Amino acid sequence: MLTHNEPMSEHCSFRAGGLAQDFFIPESVNDLTKFFKNNQKSILILGLGSNLLVRDRGFDGVVIKLNNFKTLSMKNSIIEIGAGVTLAKIARFCETQKLNGGEFLSAIPGSLGGALAMNAGAFGSEIWDFVHSVTTMNLSGEIFNRSKNDFEIDYRKIIAKNNDEYFIGANLKFDRTTKQHNIKQLLEKRNQLQPIGLPSCGSVFKNPADQYAAELIEKSNLKGFCIGGACISEKHANFIINQTDASATDIENLIFYIQKTVKSKFGVDLEMEVRII
Repeated sequence: MLTHNEPMSEHCSFRAGGLAQDFFIPESVNDLTKFFKNNQKSILILGLGSNLLVRDRGFDGVVIKLNNFKTLSMKNSIIEIGAGVTLAKIARFCETQKLNGGEFLSAIPGSLGGALAMNAGAFGSEIWDFVHSVTTMNLSGEIFNRSKNDFEIDYRKIIAKNNDEYFIGANLKFDRTTKQHNIKQLLEKRNQLQPIGLPSCGSVFKNPADQYAAELIEKSNLKGFCIGGACISEKHANFIINQTDASATDIENLIFYIQKTVKSKFGVDLEMEVRII
């Protein structure tokens, strides 16, 4: 399905952002292949939009949402998963299959594709700890199976050796012998510490080495500080909330203000976890 002038505020968890010139939801892998073969515009691949801010002037290209890529099956202890499957659903599937290690995924809002692109993690685990292989597609519509060796994997970042390819799925392997966490307890802990249910993108900044971004922001006396309709959460200082119809500009200006303030007080450069387009 192809539409035009799609408001990205309806597809990003910040509930802010400009218009996408074109917006395409492929029905299948073959549908995406055909689209890539005929497309000449800039591409932005979208999952749940939980780690994304599109500027108010919008995106002059095609946003492709992979929410129909919902494969979820297991064979020989390997789980085959489409890029559009939510991490919470993967965590529940692991639990039903009595596989250990995937519990942490229940605490991360997002889908597999986005999690792979940023090496999403929580509670001491990261998605790429469990990647067996990934499936990608290039701008010509060609499909590839890639191993972990085709990527440089780091904290909240990966670098692909073939950077014109996009994740469309992955095979994950969970083989830990003991359960790491209890999903219900993880969610309770998350709800106690984070402003769940409010428009945000989760953690805005990566944690600097041996430090916590939230602690640095809180020690800068920034909790509750607002620019326009965007405010730093009183509950967790590394969360920015769209409190009263914030624009993407409000949110971006608040991000820059936090970085400037923390740099001035502590000499630390906070690196963004959220992606700004």
